[in-house]
Amino acid sequence: MPVATPAQYAAMLDAAQKGSYAYPAINITSITTINGALKAFADAKSDGIIQVSTGGGQFASGMSVKDMALGAIVLAEATHRLAERYNILVALHTDHCQPGKVDTFLKPLIAETARRRAAELNNLFQSHMLDASELPLAENIRLSKDLLKLCAENEIILEVEAGVVGGEEDGHDTSGVSADKLYTTPEDMLEVYEALQGIGRYMFAATFGNVHGAYKPGAVKLKPTILRDGQAAVTGKYGPAAEMDLVFHGGSGTPLEEIRETLDYGVVKMNIDTDTQYAFTRPIAEHMFRHFDGILKIDGEVGDKKLYDPRVYLKKGEEGLAKRLQQAADDLRSTGQTIFGKV
Repeated sequence: MPVATPAQYAAMLDAAQKGSYAYPAINITSITTINGALKAFADAKSDGIIQVSTGGGQFASGMSVKDMALGAIVLAEATHRLAERYNILVALHTDHCQPGKVDTFLKPLIAETARRRAAELNNLFQSHMLDASELPLAENIRLSKDLLKLCAENEIILEVEAGVVGGEEDGHDTSGVSADKLYTTPEDMLEVYEALQGIGRYMFAATFGNVHGAYKPGAVKLKPTILRDGQAAVTGKYGPAAEMDLVFHGGSGTPLEEIRETLDYGVVKMNIDTDTQYAFTRPIAEHMFRHFDGILKIDGEVGDKKLYDPRVYLKKGEEGLAKRLQQAADDLRSTGQTIFGKV
């Protein structure tokens, strides 16, 4: 069962922490993008994380329905079935749920996992992200504690965030926030650790100048040492076992040396969305431009069905996505690290 069980997912994160590598986490929106992700992980012999955002779930449910939770369930169930054919482990995760969407997105998904567990089935999702960074830290922590308790009852890991990832993703725009909010402080990390420790397992998306979207080289000023200093504050007070599982958001376009530096500071998961979106779309655009006359029915002609059949160009998109995600596995040192068959 290559969709990880809760125990296997915990083992994945432990292995990454111990081995100083991280898992690529890709947002998917369709069967085609699921297949591209699974191919990439299998080709790289890397375990990985497949994510659904609120917008991705809404899209997957159809233009007439627009139900983010329903679409997420459909994509997750498809992943469970498709992943059975692969010899790597993947975990299912939901990305960036703001407080106003908890009741319509996260809680229905947690309830669906509870229903599956009652039927002795694997969790639908192995982890969820609460993005309450828009709230003051004290309010963020209160909501995080409540949700972590609910997740822990179902062996679900909760990802939380303090500080703001800049830019725009899935309609959530933080490009206007003040610069100081782009950097989590050691005091913030210590406060999060002390509040959540002992409730259940969680991951922490600390911010260190990272942003969503595509930017020219040099436009984004990352400070990975923020992660080092935050971890030092926690482990200095509570010992080495207190090292936090950290998440790197906005990984697209980041120089390799900065990616690798974060791995030494406890990053076990890096989100990659913008680059894989482009890698999916680029070969499709090339197909359209090269075969323009055959794709369109111009001047009463019938076109060429072999060129406008969606399977032809979507296959190229799947291949492009898979190649870019496999590169991410190389960058994050997860290539060849699968624990499939070992736990």
